[in-house]
Amino acid sequence: MAMETTSNETIGELLADVSRDFSTLIRQEVELAKAEVKQSATQAGKGAGMFAGAGIGGHFVLLFLSIAYWWGVGNKTGYAWSALIVAATWAIIAAALAVLGKKEFATVPGLTRTTESVSKIPPALKGDA
Repeated sequence: MAMETTSNETIGELLADVSRDFSTLIRQEVELAKAEVKQSATQAGKGAGMFAGAGIGGHFVLLFLSIAYWWGVGNKTGYAWSALIVAATWAIIAAALAVLGKKEFATVPGLTRTTESVSKIPPALKGDA
């Protein structure tokens, strides 16, 4: 947008033009951000759906491997005992994953930088920062 300045324009008119142009720029940037977020969210949703499908497929693989393990052990020990062996195996795996998950959550640092920067806002508004 080309601005033509004449000697008849007052400072108030110039500031009004700058304010209007700035407002238009901000609106355009917000619209661009909305479009980018929508596109990113759509792609993320598709990816999440595919991961969910992969998780279901992996669940069925583990289910059928567990059944095969149950039958294989059942041929030697009896099917009731083999079911308990398979269940105990999965209980041990679940307990180990729970312990590892708890340790991993304990190491999450949180939002330290954001908390620090947000805590500086009120003093900055008062002119203390």
